[in-house]
Amino acid sequence: KMSLLLELWLSGLLLLFWVTPPVISSWWYMGAAGGSSALRRVMCDNVPGLVSRQRQLCQRHPEAMRAIGLGVAEWTAECQHQFRRHRWNCDALVHSQRSLFGGRGLRSRESAFVYAISSAGVVFAITRACSQGELKSCSCDPTKKGSSKDDNGHFDWGGCSDNIHYGIKFARAFVDAKEKKGKDARALINLHNNRAGRKAVKRFLKQECKCHGVSGSCTLRTCWLAMADFRKTGDYLWKKYSGAIQVIMNQDSTGFTVANKRFKKPTKSDLVYFENSPDYCVRDRDVGSLGTAGRVCNQSSRGMDSCEVMCCGRGHDTSRISRMNKCECKFHWCCAVHCQDCLEVLDVHTCKAPAESAGT
Repeated sequence: KMSLLLELWLSGLLLLFWVTPPVISSWWYMGAAGGSSALRRVMCDNVPGLVSRQRQLCQRHPEAMRAIGLGVAEWTAECQHQFRRHRWNCDALVHSQRSLFGGRGLRSRESAFVYAISSAGVVFAITRACSQGELKSCSCDPTKKGSSKDDNGHFDWGGCSDNIHYGIKFARAFVDAKEKKGKDARALINLHNNRAGRKAVKRFLKQECKCHGVSGSCTLRTCWLAMADFRKTGDYLWKKYSGAIQVIMNQDSTGFTVANKRFKKPTKSDLVYFENSPDYCVRDRDVGSLGTAGRVCNQSSRGMDSCEVMCCGRGHDTSRISRMNKCECKFHWCCAVHCQDCLEVLDVHTCKAPAESAGT
């Protein structure tokens, strides 16, 4: 029975690998083995890039790994959204054969963002899973009980406050485990950016309340703490990426200082990096670049998504496409909206490949 179950599980895993980028598929399939420790061990041992401590957590908390799978999908989508108009747009991560946590390749400020947003994604996913009752090891925040007071007066804690403390604790144990095995400069940098990501999620924890009383008079309030939409964390970390600080290692290798003395010392919320970014114009796996050949560019823009900048001066091709859109929509009382189908013809501009690879 065990061999048959294992065969069926591996067949499903192979099917999933056909339709999903390999690293993400590993995370999406976490927890699928249910209560079987043997299958959990097989699964956890085959996730790329995990260190022994991470594999232990994987085997011990399979339901948490399933939540992390959702977190991986969310933070990679958020990364792609934030970099959608830039030469490097996170696609290299999505199609990577390596681990999405602590993978090698990036060595610049893009790396700082990746470590921060992935750490934040784990916090968000685990905290949400706690509140939704999906994890055996946690629940709603147990400290939010009884009565309290804020600027608007007294209120009672109720509902389900997001257990951000457990989410941060689990994320720190899981994500930081890989860096704690090394004592080099890169490990210190990654630990710093991991922490900045965790702090970013907590920054947007907000108190929500519901009023009780005659006509909503708010004679009694029930409140709880809730995380904001993950987009707020992404937007905040994007600003931190734009202002990321380049640092150098101390002589005693116990920390780092700013590379340019004109800049302020980084706080625990700032992103830091060692090396300048490459131009990402051509495919280079060593720096995590897929190049910009075939990328859609904006001919009328003067920003990073312009054809001149996106295509690195190589020029672009233009193709005309047609698509059907809903148009001339009208509201009819009551209660429907009727639209017509309109054919839209538009030009799409894509970057040319480098001359040496144009014919391949």
